[in-house]
Amino acid sequence: MRRLLLLVAVAALVAGCSSGKDAVATGTEFNFVSPGGKTDITYEGDDRQRIAELSGEDLMAEGKQLKLSSYRGKVVVLNLWGAWCPPCRAEAPQLEKVWDTTKEEGVQVLGINLRDDDRSAPQDFIRDSRLTYPSIYDPPGRSLLALKGYPRAAVPSTIVLDKQHRVAAVYLRDLLAEDLIPVVERLAEEK
Repeated sequence: MRRLLLLVAVAALVAGCSSGKDAVATGTEFNFVSPGGKTDITYEGDDRQRIAELSGEDLMAEGKQLKLSSYRGKVVVLNLWGAWCPPCRAEAPQLEKVWDTTKEEGVQVLGINLRDDDRSAPQDFIRDSRLTYPSIYDPPGRSLLALKGYPRAAVPSTIVLDKQHRVAAVYLRDLLAEDLIPVVERLAEEK
């Protein structure tokens, strides 16, 4: 009996680890997987998958919609954040630096504000921090349904999309401008 249980356990383990590519499901649409619990994941060439249209209400302009497709042909830095999140608040000026440094190269920073049920707190934070990049206001995280399997509780986190809006990098941690600028500049130079 013990031998049979061991064989079943080994078979289940092998089946669970035999999905082929480590960090992305095969197909044409992005489906997030974090191999081995990595917090920094990069995708190259054919491993990059597109995400579905992502959109939501502009945090600073009630009733106005922001859409990923509005940034066609640009590298897009999607940053998931909340005004309630201390690492997010520390990271925001770094993202502003990325935006200021790279926007002329075709890079767009787009925030997605999560779990702030009262929009006045994140609006005050944006104003006080003098952030100029736009953010989607999405307390329940519905806009993230376009990112299949992505952990909506991972805040702060950043997803970098190439010019074709395929996922090129995922960071499940807070970042410095120095972490992101070389990544987005390299992607901006891609044909």
